[in-house]
Amino acid sequence: MRITTKGQITIPQHIREKLGITPNTEVDFLEKEGQVYLVKVDTNAKTSKFKRLRGIATVKMTTDKIMSLTRDS
Repeated sequence: MRITTKGQITIPQHIREKLGITPNTEVDFLEKEGQVYLVKVDTNAKTSKFKRLRGIATVKMTTDKIMSLTRDS
């Protein structure tokens, strides 16, 4: 396997299938004792701060009402 001039590699299909790596899957490289490991990132554990806040607003206003409050009349 070769690394391209851009630092890219192709993960063999049997490895992708075994690890469940599909397009848009996040992976990471870990280095331990001179060895490099490819690991699939657990996206459930890595939740963005915006996803954590989703659905917690308690204000019961329409979008039009909120927009009118934020704009000069």
